[in-house]
Amino acid sequence: MLDVQAQQKKVVTVEDVWQFKFFARGVRGVNWMKNGRYYTTRQGNKVVKFDINTRKAVATLFEGESLRFDAYGLSAREDKLLLATQTEAIYRRSSKSYYYVYDISTKKLDKLTNQPGKQLHASFSPDGSKVAFVRDNNLFVVDLATKKETQITNDGQWNHIINGNADWVYEEEFSFSKAFFWSPDSKRIAFYKFDESKVKEYNMQRWGGQKQPYAIDYRFKYPKAGEDNSTIQILVYNVATAKSMKMDIGAEQDMYIPRLRWTQNPELLSIRRLNRLQNKLELLHANASTGKTQVILTEESKTYVDVDFTDDLTYLKNGKEFIHTSERDGYKHVYLYKLNGKLVRQITKGNWEVRNLAGIDEKRKLLYFTSTEVSPLERHLYRIDMKGRKKVRMTKDKGTHRINFSSDFKYYIDTYNAAAMPTRVSLHEAPSGKLLQVLEENKRLKKRLENYQISYKEFFTLKTSENVSLNGWMIKPHNFDKNKKYPVLMFVYGGPGSQQVTDSWDAYNFFWYQLLASKGYMVVCVDNRGTGGRGRAFKHVTYKQLGYYETIDQIEAAKYLAKQPYVDASRIGIWGWSYGGYMSSLCLMKGADVFKTAIAVAPVSTWRFYDTIYTERFLQRPQDNAEGYDKNSPLNHVNKLKGNYLLVHGTGDDNVHFQNAVELQNALIKAGKQFQSFYYPNRTHSIFSQNARPHLYTMMTNFLLKNL
Repeated sequence: MLDVQAQQKKVVTVEDVWQFKFFARGVRGVNWMKNGRYYTTRQGNKVVKFDINTRKAVATLFEGESLRFDAYGLSAREDKLLLATQTEAIYRRSSKSYYYVYDISTKKLDKLTNQPGKQLHASFSPDGSKVAFVRDNNLFVVDLATKKETQITNDGQWNHIINGNADWVYEEEFSFSKAFFWSPDSKRIAFYKFDESKVKEYNMQRWGGQKQPYAIDYRFKYPKAGEDNSTIQILVYNVATAKSMKMDIGAEQDMYIPRLRWTQNPELLSIRRLNRLQNKLELLHANASTGKTQVILTEESKTYVDVDFTDDLTYLKNGKEFIHTSERDGYKHVYLYKLNGKLVRQITKGNWEVRNLAGIDEKRKLLYFTSTEVSPLERHLYRIDMKGRKKVRMTKDKGTHRINFSSDFKYYIDTYNAAAMPTRVSLHEAPSGKLLQVLEENKRLKKRLENYQISYKEFFTLKTSENVSLNGWMIKPHNFDKNKKYPVLMFVYGGPGSQQVTDSWDAYNFFWYQLLASKGYMVVCVDNRGTGGRGRAFKHVTYKQLGYYETIDQIEAAKYLAKQPYVDASRIGIWGWSYGGYMSSLCLMKGADVFKTAIAVAPVSTWRFYDTIYTERFLQRPQDNAEGYDKNSPLNHVNKLKGNYLLVHGTGDDNVHFQNAVELQNALIKAGKQFQSFYYPNRTHSIFSQNARPHLYTMMTNFLLKNL
């Protein structure tokens, strides 16, 4: 008997997805104040101060009638605001703006500087008396009392020298753009100087419409695998003397400085140095006055050291110790060291990963972290004392918890969700974990979902022929009948350390999958070897041969599905974006007898075209490991293509260049293979602007309905 109620419910459309009808609300922009009783947040064009105890607004710090702002920052003394306006995005993490300084007590609003040109990364000094920023690849500082602007560097030049801002590849792969840091006493600024002069340019054409008959060339420095990187200097500028001191980071120039920060001592700078192959990470302490450095800690690996994943270096306020995370025992865990690098103890242990160091309450000698101890699919908050004892799980609800502590560790905000549970945001007392208030529970979204046909994720585990357990989820067609056979669309990302199979609320793709489920398709995702959440060995197995084990696992997952009585084995497809587009392409070619159809959006077609930092971390350089680059490149498997293939790319993709699609199309044409392709003019890697997303998802839907 058919479910009449289900029949009466609405079917999700592409327009529903990209009109953000199913967007889960959170509590965004919570900026804790020094007194943990208060926090600030942006509401419309205002900056509002809230009291935790009453859960009510107690003051409006800025009323934005005179200025529309895009972002704000509060000084450490909490007496001034920095307001960014007319912000322009540059790359993934960088943007430039005009900045204003607002005095909260006098209500006076001033331009940060009267000099022409937008600024990047404007930042208060800790004492609030000055602001540093980057303009035109140079570093500047403004004295707020005198309004005097001082230029710290003079050699900044586009595509040549960058001061205080990261180059493209550091921004993309080491996850930072701001590349200068105030000392704790406000007397110095440590900063990066990138010399890009030997880095080769990538030329990306931009088209401007009917009134622009010639395309614009956009040339930027992009180091592809095996090519020259920027050379780096680390300098410390003394505000009083207006002089800079170069730090000794060693004679070897072909290396990276992935992290820079001050210790609690304003004379001592912390520098992390990583060799080109990224299998040796050193922690250096530098004397800010003399530039002399000392290696404090060294970590080496036969594969690679993942700086981003183990980036929890914290110098304790006692000035004598620091916390560091490492995968040295096979899982990411927390270690305590003396300031001289001597190991005190390993604080967390077990066959599970610490995912995030949520904070350290030194007063109570407690460390808070989220981990995978319950399951690789979940994230829970724990507390443990600094001696590695009395570990307590603080979150109970099954799913994913993201934690934001107040600066005094009296409170925390838990942003929680699960596969069938939209985001719920709650305020808790620490260290007890006592619930004080639910701040957001998405009642409107839950009510809206009741009116739609929704098939939630079901989690499963499969074992491959190599006895490897893989985690997956499936979304079954609406009105699923176990006696029928259904086509399957697999979704893959599969890149090193990534995870798609988690017990967490999904947004856009999940609702597109509801549209497919309404058309009778089953959607499945499996995390292959090389992905995260399951320890170092599972993740690092793909080292020096990206695409090999991952493809084996996806093909085996498809074969597993084909054996299920409710799956039509002749109609299994796969799709992915970026690394996932690389994977879907390779799977359709190497698994030609298993997959009928594939969609690849913005795929890498050969790792020789991708950047140095990401690619060489997993494959070494092409000069060292040519086979690793070529053996699993889709360019070298085009002859195996049998199924239906759709290749999509944005011509303005600064990350995975359009070149990847061009060369893959050429290879397919030479091999005499028929396929479909589509390009999005001027669109970046996300293919998002000017109606591109609904256009893309409509096209993919139609392609699947016809070809799967």
